[in-house]
Amino acid sequence: MKFDDIDLSILDELSRDSRLSMRELGKKVNLSPPSVTERVRRLESEGVITGYTIGIDRKKLGFGLECIMEVTVRNGDFEKFKAFAQAHPRVLGCWRTAGRACFFVRICAADLGEIEAFVNSIASYTSPSTHIVFSEVNIVTSLKEQLSTPS
Repeated sequence: MKFDDIDLSILDELSRDSRLSMRELGKKVNLSPPSVTERVRRLESEGVITGYTIGIDRKKLGFGLECIMEVTVRNGDFEKFKAFAQAHPRVLGCWRTAGRACFFVRICAADLGEIEAFVNSIASYTSPSTHIVFSEVNIVTSLKEQLSTPS
């Protein structure tokens, strides 16, 4: 798949605001609405655009805490932990990793008691290390920058 600067600009614009109309998107990338619609459909059909999402302020929903856990699974119970993470309502993301930990897990919680309950429920077959998130650093990098060779 070959992508030109216009494709990358479309992806950057939609990454910033996935609710843009094709007319608005076309203005931002200097294409007519039909041309930009065709490119977006191609990016969707090729699997580059996999969906359109929203941002959620979980604090306003009562989840004032987030943490990232490094989870080391004992006795090879990887599938058991994966099933647990997939079913747990507070898990926001889970990544299988190489290195010191087997998994990194991001969870939200209303209070420390919920985090403690999460840790207690996996303590018999894992060794978790919990990191409380104070704030998130917003990183904005264009796809053109990401695809360029670092100096």
